Amino acid sequence: MTEPTLTPPSEMSDEAKLALAREMFHAWDTKDWEGVIDLFADDGVLHSVMQEPLVGRDVVGERIRALGAITERITLHIKAIGLIDGKVFVQRVDDFDTVTGSHGAVPVVGILSMAGGRVTEWLEYYDRPSLLAGMGVDAPAH
Repeated sequence: MTEPTLTPPSEMSDEAKLALAREMFHAWDTKDWEGVIDLFADDGVLHSVMQEPLVGRDVVGERIRALGAITERITLHIKAIGLIDGKVFVQRVDDFDTVTGSHGAVPVVGILSMAGGRVTEWLEYYDRPSLLAGMGVDAPAH
């Protein structure tokens, strides 16, 4: 008996990757948290690089829902977007208001890997103290 061969996820075109990234950013802008979560692969990774990575759609979903619960408004202002070695790179400013009345505008660089029509890994690079200050949270002392 031969082992079944697993078919890898279909290769996505550059246009499809950019469209998926834009769909993800639109879901954030419209606070469609379930839509954000659904765009992650089952084993997708969300990694704010100054923290431990979140692995799996369920774990990512917990974080997204928690962020959504404290977000009154958010707009991801895209400054530049493109592909390098098959990954989507995006430079943006996340402009947001929290339900407690805090406001933040945080520069971010994100790198998204995709396969099979889903985000498989999303790396985020930003200044964490600036994000926490915008959320009205004191940054932990080092």
